[in-house]
Amino acid sequence: MIDLADARAQLGRASLALPDPVPAHPLLEGREEIGRGEYSIVLDKGDGERVYKIVSSPADYFLYTADDRPCGEHFPTIHADHGVIGRAASGYPLHLIEMEKLYPLIEGSPASDLALRLIAAYWSACQQWNRLGADMGRIALYHMTVTPLSVSEPLQKSLRALSDFVEEYQVLPDLLNANNLMMRKDGTLVFSDPVFIA
Repeated sequence: MIDLADARAQLGRASLALPDPVPAHPLLEGREEIGRGEYSIVLDKGDGERVYKIVSSPADYFLYTADDRPCGEHFPTIHADHGVIGRAASGYPLHLIEMEKLYPLIEGSPASDLALRLIAAYWSACQQWNRLGADMGRIALYHMTVTPLSVSEPLQKSLRALSDFVEEYQVLPDLLNANNLMMRKDGTLVFSDPVFIA
């Protein structure tokens, strides 16, 4: 089994959290913060079905709102783009997205086992292509699409869609962070926000 913390550190992607406070906004008043990542803050909408996600990364914003974004059972359902609500310390705008509520992977669940297989395949491909530097992740993801894994056709199609998105928008994939792979209540594995800008 790979050491995820070590793998992320080798890629310069050790655990980081967006330092910005939650901006004042009528939709966010009284909402509980339930998650914080490197480029996002997640607040519970309170209905058990949706969350408000504040994103600072243009890569995440493209992934959630572009007309040609990857869609399907392994990508999150986006309900609304509420626009720019502030600016991050990084200088990027803070966009407010309303999306389906996703859940952390449960150890030992089929979704978790599948995620670990994807992470291991991605890391193995990264190691194979590490001499390409910053392009290593892109090539590793592409490699996963042309060397099919033993996964369902919808998941293989989702990997191809993610790879195409990465190329089209010139963003980088991040499949080494377990928080970027989540699940729905029904146990479906979802690529929650597997991209970033270097």
